[in-house]
Amino acid sequence: MNNQSRNFFFNVDFLTILIYLCLLTIGWFNIYAAVYNQDEAILNLSSNSGKQLIFIIISVIVGVVILLLDNKFMFTFSPVFYGITILLLVAVLVVGRNVGGNQAWIPIGSFRLQPSEFAKWATSLLLARHLSVMNSKMSDWKTLLPTLGILGLPVFLIILQPDAGSALVFISLIFVLYREGLSPIYLVAGFTMVLLFILTLLYPETYIIIGLVVLLAVLIYNFRRHRNLIAVFISGFILSVLFIFSVDFVYNNILKPHQKVRIDLILGIVKDPRGAGYNVNQSKIAIGSGGLWGKGYLQGTQTKFNFVPEQSTDFIFCTVGEEWGFVGSFVVIALYMFLLMRIIHIAERQRSSFSRVYGYAVACIIFCHFFVNIAMTVGLMPVIGIPLPFLSYGGSSLLSFTILLFTLLKLDSNRMGII
Repeated sequence: MNNQSRNFFFNVDFLTILIYLCLLTIGWFNIYAAVYNQDEAILNLSSNSGKQLIFIIISVIVGVVILLLDNKFMFTFSPVFYGITILLLVAVLVVGRNVGGNQAWIPIGSFRLQPSEFAKWATSLLLARHLSVMNSKMSDWKTLLPTLGILGLPVFLIILQPDAGSALVFISLIFVLYREGLSPIYLVAGFTMVLLFILTLLYPETYIIIGLVVLLAVLIYNFRRHRNLIAVFISGFILSVLFIFSVDFVYNNILKPHQKVRIDLILGIVKDPRGAGYNVNQSKIAIGSGGLWGKGYLQGTQTKFNFVPEQSTDFIFCTVGEEWGFVGSFVVIALYMFLLMRIIHIAERQRSSFSRVYGYAVACIIFCHFFVNIAMTVGLMPVIGIPLPFLSYGGSSLLSFTILLFTLLKLDSNRMGII
């Protein structure tokens, strides 16, 4: 073994790989439990658990191959990967298969390819390349506008499918820009819009505007000597009022009926435990019934009798909660938090801005999937159908997350170099 190979071996972050393998194993056993049939072995290749094992083997092999690639491969070919995934996102609108109301899959024999999963990786690479080449001057519109274009194009194509869950994941990449110097005012504006949207659905517009008038008066009084701030407050008030009046139009004319129902359920505007709220209601029952230690592996009644739909994909966490209880759920959540901390640690120790930006993009994507998926299973967010990384059943999902993570590990193994 030469010095270069030896250095590469010791520089690979094996702790992150260990967490990855732990999550894969937990996911595989819980996928088997989610579709458990006592007459069907866990290694039956025609079952979900058998197919997932094949996906796991393929993903691990792909991960190893990525670690053996040239150091500059990802940087050099990032525009090519981005272009290919954009073409696939266009193709899925033409030849894609509609599943669950979303035309997001391209059928390839018995396999279904979901381009949006791989587009997250390709977009992260091109975003990292763009910001590293432009030296991350987020206050410069020459940097910011192309950056928003890189993020906005896949979001636009995915919304056409329509797949709100995947679009939300891409939007989460905006948080990467704050690490690179984007003004926090955009983040404040985003949270304000979400808050006003929710309040407008819950209360009459007049009440909210009166509240804004009072808030504006207080701000003007306290900052009366700062004319520039007063101008900003007045501009913000006008934009907020315009946004409030646009909420009804967006809610009634842009959102799909099922999306409106899910929002109404989360906000408590309507209650429909046997209809639109059935999935979440059964999910909460399954998780809550697990208690502290759970009912035991393969002993979950909600799981056995198929009360929770999509339990091996979007609602895989229900199986963890029911059969492994609070303790098992805590272990899974702790593994994700540890993985995210490792990814952020890896990103911060990079000398290359390309690697650092990419690392934060990986953290944003995995955190968004992890947080939203678990939040929707316990009724804190609308059901938008995004998988739990490394646990949910699915070849496209597992392979794309593996590529996403192992690309970072490859970049990190060469962290002493500058791309």
